Amino acid sequence: MIVCFMAAGCAGSRREVTVVKLGHVLDISHPVHHAMEYLAERVAEKSEGRMRIDIYPSRQLGSERELLELLQIGSLGIAKTTTMVLEGFSPAYEVFTMPYLFRDREHYFNVLEGEVGQQLLLECQDFWLRGLCYYDSGSRSFYTKDKAIRTPDDLKGLKIRTPESPTALKTVNLLGGSATPIAWGELYSALQQGVVDGAENNPPTLLTSRQFEVCRYYTLDEHITVPDILVVSTHIWKRLTTEEQTWLQEAALESYRFQKEIWQKASEEALEAVRQAGVEVIIPDKSLFRQKVLPLYEEYMKRPELSALIAKVEETE
Repeated sequence: MIVCFMAAGCAGSRREVTVVKLGHVLDISHPVHHAMEYLAERVAEKSEGRMRIDIYPSRQLGSERELLELLQIGSLGIAKTTTMVLEGFSPAYEVFTMPYLFRDREHYFNVLEGEVGQQLLLECQDFWLRGLCYYDSGSRSFYTKDKAIRTPDDLKGLKIRTPESPTALKTVNLLGGSATPIAWGELYSALQQGVVDGAENNPPTLLTSRQFEVCRYYTLDEHITVPDILVVSTHIWKRLTTEEQTWLQEAALESYRFQKEIWQKASEEALEAVRQAGVEVIIPDKSLFRQKVLPLYEEYMKRPELSALIAKVEETE
């Protein structure tokens, strides 16, 4: 009887742990990865160990598009992606890729935290994708191998890697480059081999990807300020208890605030690091670049849904 009682007591003391897998494509030194580590820590603390987030970085589970496909069938719980990839599911996300849309960083965060940002978090639920929070991804600027970009005219004849985003492609083409979609995991070798002449991204990504080893010019034109987004599979979300959903959502928002604080310092340090590595950092006249993309606004304002979102962004204080 004593043995049976002890066995029952041990069995009763065991707690089942809910494990949710999170995949992303970034290096573990990237500040967005640090935000996801913070998310996992907060979930563990809030749940007192009853819920765990296991992180798979550096494309271990595939490209961003492949990660979203895994979410759609419920084979993965959470993925971090750029909102540009979600344009393939809902054109509404194109609003985030509009060049020079945000007046400043305060305006940018007010949009993310306001009506437009919160609306878009839930935009893809019909596709089994639910946004948990955004992460700051700074602004995208051009980096090139053999030719410095000081004005839009310098982009003429250059093949520039862009994500598979209709708006990003149009933006680069309007600025004078030849937009060339290439998978992120193939970009370093594509730059080395001359498949493309350059690419565009934020300073921490330029540093952690080590693409600065190939590209020796970095032009801070900051043509697009587009956020990353943390997305949960609705299949997995619905399997969670209400309490587990609360832990995860609260932790996601806390990780957003944490990442918002560390991003600017990480960006400045990355910029200094690539300078020290011999990259020429160029501060151009942004007005020359803004002028070139005005036709994109004329085109998109003819699309009712997108024009309404652009107007809401512009009205946000």
